[in-house]
Amino acid sequence: MNSANTSASIEFLLLGLAEDAELQPILFYLFLTIYLVTVLGNLLIILAITCDSHLHTPMYFFLSNLSFVDICFTTSTIPKMLANLHTHSKAISYIGCLTQICFVLTFAGWENGVLVMMAFDRFVAICHPLRYSVIMNPKLCGLSVLLSFLISVLDALLHTLMVLRLSFCTDLNIPHFFCELAHVLKLACSDIFINNVFVYLVTSLLGVIPLSGIIFSYTQIVSSVLKIPSAGGKYKAFSICGSHLIVVSLFYGTGFGVYLSSAGSQSSRKSAVVSVMYTVVTPMMNPFIYSLRNKDMIGALKKLISRISSLWTGR
Repeated sequence: MNSANTSASIEFLLLGLAEDAELQPILFYLFLTIYLVTVLGNLLIILAITCDSHLHTPMYFFLSNLSFVDICFTTSTIPKMLANLHTHSKAISYIGCLTQICFVLTFAGWENGVLVMMAFDRFVAICHPLRYSVIMNPKLCGLSVLLSFLISVLDALLHTLMVLRLSFCTDLNIPHFFCELAHVLKLACSDIFINNVFVYLVTSLLGVIPLSGIIFSYTQIVSSVLKIPSAGGKYKAFSICGSHLIVVSLFYGTGFGVYLSSAGSQSSRKSAVVSVMYTVVTPMMNPFIYSLRNKDMIGALKKLISRISSLWTGR
């Protein structure tokens, strides 16, 4: 195939989730609803934690950061998808595609880091309760989130800069609803060996190692909980970790599912549909998972909604 220069004049085509024209309006309103629910739900979590002094603890600090990352994560993909569905266009500019790759990798990596710190927080709370306030001090919490963000930005920038050196073929169709790095690399006419090596290396370092840390934390947590003599104490300890375990399972389970399905199947469209789970559904579900299973969170949300209602009615 003929190659094209990687200039700002070329465009990629996002083929989306379905080619049927009758499904486009349905997909538009479905994803618009999901996006609004995601933003509103996570924003309420952030405001509730910020306004309630009882929730100014490391656990809720990380939860508010997770909600912020979820808003940014979905914003990096869904608005462009909605714009294309509304205008019946599939085009995304070269610069726009690289920008989307950079933001998606940044927020996916940042969410990964926040989930690891949430697991560590639960590990310290259950396995070392007497030293909890000393270990999980505000400085450590703030630095851990900042470090996770900086590592994610560095990783995303390196991937994006490595794509800049590639030239692309004339067939620029991406069978996805956003510019995913793996699909963009497949369209390159240049040698992508170095890119693939870097992808596998970074996935091992920033994917497997954090997941191993989460598994280790929960291994220690289970070991400590089983030593608790009372059934009530065991239930309380496990209930504290339940929400986080559900979120971790959704994020990593669907994330790994995407890449396993991509490797084992030739259907790129199927991979795109599975990607909806960790890029769209999981960020939408997180506020419900953490609020419905947490009495303190429910109480804070009720206070916030009551305060907003009072301001709205002028009472």
